[in-house]
Amino acid sequence: MIKDCVQTQVNVMPKLKTRRAAAKRFRRSGSGKIMRRKAFKNHLLQKKSTARKTNLSQIAVVAEEDVPNIEAMLPYL
Repeated sequence: MIKDCVQTQVNVMPKLKTRRAAAKRFRRSGSGKIMRRKAFKNHLLQKKSTARKTNLSQIAVVAEEDVPNIEAMLPYL
């Protein structure tokens, strides 16, 4: 007697897609905080002071209010 091949269906949640634009802009630090780049360092740099440009070059921590939105865009970060 030949048994029929029965496929058992496992309920697995589908994979979540990462928002690629957010993946290019945010990183996770070693302590788990989400880091971002500061704005206003792209152009019109001649009129900005050296100290101001140096400060804009530093990496900043994302505000706590924005963390849930970023984590929703980056499910595997």
